[in-house]
Amino acid sequence: NLEHTVPALNDANNFLGKIAAKNGRVLFVGTKRSAREAIAEAALSCGMPFVNKRWLGGMMTNFRTVKQSVRRMKDIQKSFEEGVEERLSKKESLMLRRELEKLEGSLGGIANLERLPDAIFVIDVGHEKIAIAEARKLGIPVVGIVDSNNDPDGVDYVIPGNDDSLRAIQLFAGSVADSIIEAKTAAAGVAPREEAPAEEAASAE
Repeated sequence: NLEHTVPALNDANNFLGKIAAKNGRVLFVGTKRSAREAIAEAALSCGMPFVNKRWLGGMMTNFRTVKQSVRRMKDIQKSFEEGVEERLSKKESLMLRRELEKLEGSLGGIANLERLPDAIFVIDVGHEKIAIAEARKLGIPVVGIVDSNNDPDGVDYVIPGNDDSLRAIQLFAGSVADSIIEAKTAAAGVAPREEAPAEEAASAE
């Protein structure tokens, strides 16, 4: 329903834009298959962290441990860049490569997240219940796309919309990313780029 979706999306974008303007971090979350690529693309376009493969339990509530895993990932990446494979057996090299792939799959999108996010943006609130529960526990605001078959409980900024359509997911995530870019450039005193209107994202339903 456009008359509900457009104002809700505008409110959410304004809220996230204010966070971004103050150098805050918005964590994009979309781990279901149809959302993975769109979430990564949108987050990368606006310089924000993302989780698009699997939400590891404790990713926010046990952030210190997660940061240790990120450090391990970066150490392995650096060792490969420095030619560690020349000093390892084929088996050791393969095991290290597999460990790196696993870490990058889970944590690659939050490699540069030095502290807990200031808000999370979730594509499918029904699919990301653990992430939302962790955010609630820590008092981190949640912005979420809520389809008619999902419960908006625990979501601070509810955007009624289709969370299954690939085009809708791309447009919602893209609209949020554009708002973040616009807010960051405005805060830096740079003219913002042209932004797709919220109506376009809403009409993708």
